[in-house]
Amino acid sequence: MAAKPIIGAMHSIHIPRPDYLLYPQRQPAPLLDASTLLLLRDVPAEQGGGWEVLMTRRSDKARFLPGAYVFPGGGIEPQDSESGDWLLCRPQMQADAEQLRFALAALRENFEEMGLLLAVDSEGQPISPAQLAALDRQAPLWPQLQALGLRLDARGVWQLAHWSADPIVDKRFAVPFFIARMPEGQTPIADESEQFKPVWVQAAHALAEYEAGRMPMIYPTIHTLKRLARFATVQEMLDAVQDGELWRSMPRSGQKSGDLYRCTQEDQAYGELMLVCPDGRPKHHLDWQSQQPVPLRKNLLRLTAPNASVMTGPGTNSYLLGEAATGYIAIDPGPDDPAHIQRLFDAAGGDIRHIVCTHSHPDHSPGAWLLQALCQQQGRNKSQEKPLVYGLASAPDALPNSHFVPDQPLPDGQQLRLQGVLPNGQPTSHSLLAIHTPGHTANHLCLLLLEDGLLFTGDHILNGSTTIINPPDGHMGDYLDSLERLDTLCAQHQVQFLLPAHGYAMYDAQAIIAQLRAHRLAREAKVLAAMRQAPQGSLQDWVALAYADTPSTLWPLAERSLQAHVQRIEALGLLQ
Repeated sequence: MAAKPIIGAMHSIHIPRPDYLLYPQRQPAPLLDASTLLLLRDVPAEQGGGWEVLMTRRSDKARFLPGAYVFPGGGIEPQDSESGDWLLCRPQMQADAEQLRFALAALRENFEEMGLLLAVDSEGQPISPAQLAALDRQAPLWPQLQALGLRLDARGVWQLAHWSADPIVDKRFAVPFFIARMPEGQTPIADESEQFKPVWVQAAHALAEYEAGRMPMIYPTIHTLKRLARFATVQEMLDAVQDGELWRSMPRSGQKSGDLYRCTQEDQAYGELMLVCPDGRPKHHLDWQSQQPVPLRKNLLRLTAPNASVMTGPGTNSYLLGEAATGYIAIDPGPDDPAHIQRLFDAAGGDIRHIVCTHSHPDHSPGAWLLQALCQQQGRNKSQEKPLVYGLASAPDALPNSHFVPDQPLPDGQQLRLQGVLPNGQPTSHSLLAIHTPGHTANHLCLLLLEDGLLFTGDHILNGSTTIINPPDGHMGDYLDSLERLDTLCAQHQVQFLLPAHGYAMYDAQAIIAQLRAHRLAREAKVLAAMRQAPQGSLQDWVALAYADTPSTLWPLAERSLQAHVQRIEALGLLQ
């Protein structure tokens, strides 16, 4: 089971033991290069204000996306790699040959398809309608510009995003999306071959027309319009892209509510789809339910407790690590819920060898003792009388409902290991490394499955929210230090996937850790500003200032973490 990359993401997914993937992998269709340009114009205030983007409907007879409304663009041609005195562009773009090539393709395609061209004459003035009409849309463009003394003007062209097609698509393109202002004095005229019916449309209107079934569009177009709808003017968009593209995405698909569900990296389910189906096929079901275990790998099941709430999200994730040949380790059996424990026991076939709690909170640890008792009464584990409960004891100042003393401490650096022989006669093992990560609680553990590079994060890292740091058991300084340590371990063990106690599995572990740390420090800066603004204020005063971007209904919860920030600020002397 040697490590090998699985193709399908923006870059290779590291799968150390591909034999434990749930499905045989297939190679997605290769990516073909193309480029797109969104031409934008402001709408005068007397006409309602806002901005519009140029779209066009593809031919009903087109082989690719017949009848769909798209942004003009197309494939890359050899001439797009050329440059000369007929080209004006920013030095940064000139230095990036790849970006320049795609930008030239986008400009050329807009000329060929829409008859629009960002260009200037020998005096540096925008080309006139007569000069534009003198250009042949069917002939190579660059020689024509040179012959007429015109220059292509790419100085106002900026890369907005990059899309790579979903791995399930049969014909796949990798496409940078550029934006620019519509050139003055020009009118789009479709080539009536590939493109028909150019239309200026506001993003919200285009999305409404799509929902009404009057403007068929593909997923990247829809998603781009949704992302751009938040901007009020063209200049706001141009300002936003000055430091680089706003997003880079390859959509992925799964099953949800009985239908195909497509998502991007922004969606909470994206990482789980990458974990379960690296090749992109939409086999994984994403509906949250508590009745059946959800296979994530052949050696990993997740069963979510039915305790969904604002604090627990869809519920507490209990994980079963192992297989019939080795028995199982149960991670976070969850709350005191006999029905959930029975389902967990049944999913493991009664063969649970170890029980581990990441920490002592009541939605994680009470079920450990119920599961242990059930295993003792009905289990198949013949290696010992009952599976031991592992973890770290709760701190003396933990809340009463979080009191926890394990059968056996699981200190930092210790491993729990399952071993067995597969039906083919090959030995196998599953080794969990304990990592003490205080912060959310003093006794918090994360667990690293060494053979597969999977990190179980408990409540230290969640999907869709940030964990609460509740003093005195919680400590913000310890939490941030633990994040740094996890980042080091993820780099050392090539960890890409995180498995939280609440929410879907996540991808790009180190990026998530960096974003989480940056978020915490940014929030701390707001807390510090609130303390300086209201030096005699209460926690309630400060939370209203520092968490003004959060619904006020959540402020009582946010107040706990704010107190942890206050303690760290005071300890570091940041108010001085």
